[in-house]
Amino acid sequence: MNEELALFRDNVRRFIAAEIAPYYEQWENAGIFPRGLWNKLGEQGLLGVDLPETYGGSAADFRFAMIIVEEFSRANFGSIGGPMTVHSDIVAHYILNNGSEEQKQRYLPEMVAGACVGAVAMTEPGAGSDLQAVRTTARRDGDHYIINGSKTFITNGQHCDMVIVVARTNMEVAGSRGTSLFLVDTNLPGFQRGRNLEKIGLHAAGTSELFFEDVRVPASAILGEPDRGFAVLMGELQRERLSLAIGAVAAAEGVLAETVGYVKERKAFGAPLAALQNTRFKLAEAATDIRVHRAFVDECKTLLMNAELDVATASMAKVATTEMQGRVVDTCLQLFGGYGYMREYGVSRAFVDARVQRIYGGTSEIMKELISRSLLD
Repeated sequence: MNEELALFRDNVRRFIAAEIAPYYEQWENAGIFPRGLWNKLGEQGLLGVDLPETYGGSAADFRFAMIIVEEFSRANFGSIGGPMTVHSDIVAHYILNNGSEEQKQRYLPEMVAGACVGAVAMTEPGAGSDLQAVRTTARRDGDHYIINGSKTFITNGQHCDMVIVVARTNMEVAGSRGTSLFLVDTNLPGFQRGRNLEKIGLHAAGTSELFFEDVRVPASAILGEPDRGFAVLMGELQRERLSLAIGAVAAAEGVLAETVGYVKERKAFGAPLAALQNTRFKLAEAATDIRVHRAFVDECKTLLMNAELDVATASMAKVATTEMQGRVVDTCLQLFGGYGYMREYGVSRAFVDARVQRIYGGTSEIMKELISRSLLD
């Protein structure tokens, strides 16, 4: 198995070197990567790799899926890796674990091929971490539901062909008991994409507002059970947060490796920066920080594969690793000095891309709240 993992990792690295690295800066400047890249990713077998063969996947285990996350993160190509994670490791598994057989057969093979790009629409202008405050509604109308509302900060919003929409189906009860999830095709009347939002980092990742005006979907579009969408969301967040944690560690490993190379070459006071004790100590601290968190996420991988990863542990992994990523990338940028502030150096991109890690997937503050509940309740 270790040999298979190594071969797969090498395949991912070769794809990145050939199909991503030469064009990435161009895509960053354009503010989005081309839609055709999704088809290339599908052809290379890099989408939904751990889905069953019945639905077009390779039936690989979680470790193979996370190799893809790691390598895109380590290469500092978060604008591609992040959208892939949403598509393959979040949306596809929502459908796999909660969808009807008809829904699985309809969407998953197309997602594996890159012909159907998936997104999930939770966040609204007035509802971020507090999902119970969602105001998008889905009103029953015979055998259909009519969806009205708006979403924002939606990863894959510019490319998505299908979006999982979080909507209130019962306004008479709390959001945790009156929310449903809908699989909405983006070619339906009433669906509209907003502008591609300008972000401080992850520039090539299409992030959008989405609008729903009397979008009519059949009742069969519900993912899971009516009014039980909140339970579905809570059940899938452990995988999402661990994926983010794994990416955070790999990203920190990548920027540290780049920094080690730089300080060996860059000279100050007649000697390489690496000869200065402060440089050596800062690198040692960063390497130790990364190593400790690598051990933790490796433990969490095993827990998830054994269906033993609980909410508190996933929250610990997410908050600890993303905060660590921020510390490491800040240290590395400082060691680059003024050049670290220049866009031509990858460390500057790693710095701005890292910042959102402590926000999406549940903010650091929400993670701490969940951890504390497990201790006190």
